[in-house]
Amino acid sequence: MGSRLGTIFARAGHEVVFSYSRSRRKLEKLAREAQGGARAGTPREAVADADAVLLAVNWSQLDDVLEQAGDLSGKVVVTCSLPLSADNSGFVVAHTSSGAEELARRAPGARVVAAFNTVPSEVLFNVFAARDTKPRPSLLFCGDDRGAKKVATALIRDVGYEPVDVGPLRMSRYLEPFAMVVAQIAYEGKGGPELVYRFERYPR
Repeated sequence: MGSRLGTIFARAGHEVVFSYSRSRRKLEKLAREAQGGARAGTPREAVADADAVLLAVNWSQLDDVLEQAGDLSGKVVVTCSLPLSADNSGFVVAHTSSGAEELARRAPGARVVAAFNTVPSEVLFNVFAARDTKPRPSLLFCGDDRGAKKVATALIRDVGYEPVDVGPLRMSRYLEPFAMVVAQIAYEGKGGPELVYRFERYPR
């Protein structure tokens, strides 16, 4: 998810720093292939001058990446990481909280938005290629900070989705299970993971 979104952001005109991998060579390869303003860097370098930080790591790596990134106070942090168990069979945070809320607690001062976690990564390049086509597929997101949500809205549109704001960050308690429903359809259903969804309103 992180490599694909980073590539799309770069191709949409953003400066991107690919980070947090055991292989620096892999990060440099991603940056070259992304084209545009992309480069490799450490988590601290990626965060330093960023207008937005995308968190796309396995839940077990959360504390490590936060330690390496350093102070996130005031930073817009868009998270698509789900609080999955080691075998991906279920959530380790659920019902009365969520992964996004837990992230906000572990990174006090960060302006957290939950987004991109309800769509399969395999469809992202297709959505980006069709970004001028209407109607666009929907993408649900939530957060508490109005300014951070504006940044997330712009990034969502850059990828090719129509953003659907579902409210405060606590709504991620429901977005994250919905992501599992999408994953079940995408990876266990017929037709493959190139899956999108769209919400529409009928005329009154």
